[in-house]
Amino acid sequence: MSTPAPAGSFHPASVGWTTAGLALAVFMQVLDGTIANVALPAIAGNLGVGPGQSTWVVTGFAASHAIALPLTGFLVRRVGLLRLFLWATALFTLASLLCGLAPSMETLVLCRMLQGAVAGPMIPTTQALMLSIHPPERRGFALSMIAMVTVAAPIAGPLLGGWITDSHSWRWAFLINLPVGLFACLVVAGQMRGSPVVTDRANVDIAGLVALIAGVGSLQVVLDKGNEADWFESPLIVTLSVMAVAGIVGFLFRALTARQPIVNLRLFRHRNFAAGVAALVLAYSAFYAVNVIMPLWLQRTLGYTPTLAGLAIAPMGILPVLLTPFMGKYAPRINLRLLVCAAFVLLAGASFLRAGFPSGVDFAHIAQVQLLQGLGLALFIMPINAILLSDLKPEDIAAGSGLSTFLRTLGASLAVSLTTLIWDRRTVEHRARLAENLDIYDAATRQAIAAPGQGGTSAGLERLAILVDSQAAQLAFNDVAGMLGVVFLAAIALVWLARPPFVPKTKT
Repeated sequence: MSTPAPAGSFHPASVGWTTAGLALAVFMQVLDGTIANVALPAIAGNLGVGPGQSTWVVTGFAASHAIALPLTGFLVRRVGLLRLFLWATALFTLASLLCGLAPSMETLVLCRMLQGAVAGPMIPTTQALMLSIHPPERRGFALSMIAMVTVAAPIAGPLLGGWITDSHSWRWAFLINLPVGLFACLVVAGQMRGSPVVTDRANVDIAGLVALIAGVGSLQVVLDKGNEADWFESPLIVTLSVMAVAGIVGFLFRALTARQPIVNLRLFRHRNFAAGVAALVLAYSAFYAVNVIMPLWLQRTLGYTPTLAGLAIAPMGILPVLLTPFMGKYAPRINLRLLVCAAFVLLAGASFLRAGFPSGVDFAHIAQVQLLQGLGLALFIMPINAILLSDLKPEDIAAGSGLSTFLRTLGASLAVSLTTLIWDRRTVEHRARLAENLDIYDAATRQAIAAPGQGGTSAGLERLAILVDSQAAQLAFNDVAGMLGVVFLAAIALVWLARPPFVPKTKT
């Protein structure tokens, strides 16, 4: 992330229009994640792939996004803050068009990876531009605007994605970005015409970047395709696993020894930063995994339409929108560790409630648990960021924010792959266990198979198989939800490794 220009050094033609354009760009990027999650079952069906493969649409985006994030500072220095924002937003819009036109899953995943890569600089550059056009006394407002759109998008995403998928096509979940992206680019470019451009011939650690791409990319493919390829019985998985280990080790070596590494791991010598980032990555990864499997479960197991699934998920965003302004004002008066722990308890509680869902759970119970999760989210993001940045020097704040975002995004990508894998494997195990307990000579089983007026024995056996599959998927979902609840509770211990005061340092 770059350092914004000093406030007052440039005044756009209209601060209001510029703020609106910048906020819309962030809204578009965040919306794109939640809107795609609801459309995953429709994408899988339309492109003729299995449900598990549809999650590549999410993991491909998240992995490439994580890899691109550390390059933001280098790119800002080379091409300038405003130019990078405009190029990133324009390319994100173009990638959205390509996603909407993709003829196959392979093409869609490649386009999503492109979309994730160009999305990397969007939020950091938006934050920096927001701070540069507002005077110091208005910077709190500028950052609150970004916070508001990032928590409002999870409400709009499921609702809009569900309606689009049901009423039109999943392709419009991506094509809807076109007018938004073009408007944001044109407005910001027009309002900030003539702003100073500051660049220099910054260098990037090419070896570290190559190692990062090789390590993270290989690991992501191993997690996504390992189950399908029978894991280490496959030469491809073995080769990719070796590449993943070598790439990650090489990346860590370069990060600790290079003069200008793409990721400054030395920041972990600060206690609060290390504890805060560890808790953030663990909890956010679990939270992101919940957001991906929920719409899949609602549609695959409960038979919800995309619109109904969106309505069930949307309550998660209500309380964060309402409470965000108050968190910035009142949270510093409370021990931030207590707020974060309360958030983790609420998030764990929501997961444990899901772990007890029966197969016939009703809409109201699902929505209520989503509302509880939203309360946990409202208490989570602002306090944990304040904790992890509290013991960094002022000149390290931007690097620390970028590093925490990079690790959070990377953790989320890997968590989706692991969670989906565990869900699939537990489904197979539960299906086998349920089938073992079926007795063809049992009176209730025979009655269910031969129910009068239901199509005879063959139709009865088919209905029984569908019921077994549904129950197995539900039991597996409950297992995954309980596991994620434990992850949230484990993050509590990490938070208490941090030590107050949790206020930014003012001196180097």
